[in-house]
Amino acid sequence: MERIVSSDQYDDGIDPTASPLESFDSNTTPDTEYSPPFSPVSKNASLNDARWLARTKLARLTLEEKTSDGPNGARGGIFVGGTKAALFPCGISLAATWNKSLLYEVGEHLAAEVKARAADVLLAPTVCMHRHPLGGRNFESFSEDPLLTGKLASQYIQGIQSKGVAATIKRNEQETHRLTIDSLLMERPLREIYLRPFEIAVREANPWAVMSSYNLINGVHADENHHTLKNILRGEWGYDGTVVSDWGGVNSVAESIKAGCDIEFPYSTKWRFEKVLKAIDAGELTKRDVDVAAENVLTLVQRTKGDDMSAEEPEREDNRPETRALIRQAGVEGLTLLKNEGQTLPINPKTAKVAVIGPNANRAIAGGGGSASLNPYYNTLPLDSIRAVSQKEVIYSQGCHIYKWLPVASEFCTDKSGKPGVTLEWFRGDKFEGDVAVIQRRTNTDLFLWDSAPLAELGPEWSAIATTYLTPTATGKHSISFMSVGPGKLYIDGKLALDLWNWTEEGEAMFDGSVDYLVDVEMQAGKPVELRVEMTNELRPIAKQKQFKMTHKYGGCRIGFKQEDQVDYLQEAVDAAKEADVAVVMVGLDAEWESEGYDRQTMDLPKDGSQDRLIEAVVKANPRTVVVNQSGSPVTMPWADRVPAIVQAWYQGQEAGNALADVLFGLRNPSGKLPTTFPRRIEDTPAWHNWPGENMRVLYGEGLYIGYRHYDRAKIPPLFAFGHGLSYTTFEYGRPSLSRKTLDASSAPIDLVFAVSNVGPFAGAETVQVYVRDVRSKLPRPEKELVAFEKVFLEPDETKHVTIPLDRYAVGYYDDSIPAWIAEEGSFKVLVGASAADIRHSVAFDVKESFTWTF
Repeated sequence: MERIVSSDQYDDGIDPTASPLESFDSNTTPDTEYSPPFSPVSKNASLNDARWLARTKLARLTLEEKTSDGPNGARGGIFVGGTKAALFPCGISLAATWNKSLLYEVGEHLAAEVKARAADVLLAPTVCMHRHPLGGRNFESFSEDPLLTGKLASQYIQGIQSKGVAATIKRNEQETHRLTIDSLLMERPLREIYLRPFEIAVREANPWAVMSSYNLINGVHADENHHTLKNILRGEWGYDGTVVSDWGGVNSVAESIKAGCDIEFPYSTKWRFEKVLKAIDAGELTKRDVDVAAENVLTLVQRTKGDDMSAEEPEREDNRPETRALIRQAGVEGLTLLKNEGQTLPINPKTAKVAVIGPNANRAIAGGGGSASLNPYYNTLPLDSIRAVSQKEVIYSQGCHIYKWLPVASEFCTDKSGKPGVTLEWFRGDKFEGDVAVIQRRTNTDLFLWDSAPLAELGPEWSAIATTYLTPTATGKHSISFMSVGPGKLYIDGKLALDLWNWTEEGEAMFDGSVDYLVDVEMQAGKPVELRVEMTNELRPIAKQKQFKMTHKYGGCRIGFKQEDQVDYLQEAVDAAKEADVAVVMVGLDAEWESEGYDRQTMDLPKDGSQDRLIEAVVKANPRTVVVNQSGSPVTMPWADRVPAIVQAWYQGQEAGNALADVLFGLRNPSGKLPTTFPRRIEDTPAWHNWPGENMRVLYGEGLYIGYRHYDRAKIPPLFAFGHGLSYTTFEYGRPSLSRKTLDASSAPIDLVFAVSNVGPFAGAETVQVYVRDVRSKLPRPEKELVAFEKVFLEPDETKHVTIPLDRYAVGYYDDSIPAWIAEEGSFKVLVGASAADIRHSVAFDVKESFTWTF
């Protein structure tokens, strides 16, 4: 579930969605973000009934009422902190399970969480393709492959909507210039790669809502793109749900409505309301255009709320044991064993002394950053979970630092009354004039005030003074960092330390802001230092005021703190590794390095090679080293050939530590498979030459050849192939057979049948993957394409037969000269394997006569 962000421009100079009027006196907690409530759920009408009832209600509305494009308060809560919620594994980790029934069950439990947030609509799943490893939100989405993405998304959506909650399938591939970038691509990759997950989900699950992306598609913004929204989604696919914009993602009045964008998110007067009435008067819109959009909105309301117009209930927690168990199961199934030489894993908990080393070992790296984040019921740390299972001594060493910005200073800070946190004194207007209008205490020095300024008390322009007392626990030359959203000044013990009142250099903070500036200060242990920040919500850099026709937006700042290191972390790690039987090195990224709002700058592990040096030093000190990488996308692994065991751990939510310990010690058998290719070098990747574009345009020059399709075509061996994942047991594949040898337009699917056997000592699960190769086609096609997959659970010495139907969708490609999908006459080879690089058997069939279809 996700919090939604806004980067809008407003003609009146004020951003009305920067902070909700009801956010007065909100409180926050460190490093937590959560998702929005909408309104309580009741029984929902059937599909056809919902549309009919919406049409009936539409007839009773005035034109003015029809231009109000959605329920007020759709967002709810605040971005940082808020009601605790279940934190599931991220999208790519769920995809690594390759388990369709599990995704359905996750959807069911997410629906219960949505209801606990007093909501009706979940803004998920994200089905954008992993076009490039540096995509900032790759962790949120499923895969580089459209079939895997679409099939998993369909189950996820069906699970959510089975409980009366609407799923909202969404959106774009890159964060760099995401509001203004123009994605230029040919029709075939648009259809076969980027729209295909949406097509599969619409056909199989009928999501009640679809979200348009921020970017332009071939020169036209997604919210007003007639080709994708009207011609394809509404026309060819016959979609009858509701289209919503991304937060602040509407770019016009008439064109957006005419193209089929029904709801402007968030609730605002930017493009709808009076402007729609004026567009009708000017002949730019018809009443029929408005009726269509209003009917679609009412259909969504009918499907979720029915006739229940009762007041929105308060948000609540719903910390269920069955949800906790499901999250742990999903975590175990998503963990992907990439390498395991010499049976380094599993670790024997009774006999092995373990050294747990690394910057992610004693932290909750449970999710990526941005609007997909939330405030979890709890977190489990890898170090704690490993200690809970191991019956021998567990040694710990941090190894190195990897923070992108200094850690928030919160744990060292108290407010004016001596309580933990920061005192915020707010003034009406941006000149610090008059009496203090509001006084608050915040527990977090991450004071990005995007959605939590008390505008109901202050009005749209404000100024504020944040005061806190920072008390170090050690004497030394410590570092304080300061990042400002609007104008800001940091005073240390009354002296101006950093003046960012007119900053110009932008950083990578999700909600806009300056770069992070540091100042070193000599401090005494136990002696508090006063930190005072003066700030306003005037827009910075000043040049943006003219660019966006806006003077004020949201303000805020972030104060970080790090004490001077007292130890040699690398040497400490080496010493720990030498003492242990097995060294487990926990490395990777975190919510600062992978987040909404920006893309990664490098595929290398941060920071400045420190983690790579740590791994090399540890494996030299102890050859029995296991590297556990936590990231939502591929990272460079220059040490991969020297480390005997590697686990890809993704971001696994609140049960991350427990799931990892289950697998490391063999309490559970890993069964994850890579849903995206891990290349050896960033230079080997499909979009290397075109990422992230230039002059606000990005050319999808790789065309159809993203992911494994590219590595096959270019004959570049990846580090770890798409679909790869090991087990503690061994699986054998029997030779496949087909129910018949020909496919035509009128016949039933061909059944592919083969056996899978567990010939090893452990119970386990194997995901069998079916690819198809078009032996000869009129237009170029990839070497092979995933067309089906099944996850098979087997006891030792057990054999199961798998039956997979192959239909027209397994052989078709899109020919824009027709224009339609076509199953072309000729021979097709079916490839059955354990990964894209591990094909075990093949069998062939024919399409006797070409045939076409639209949907």
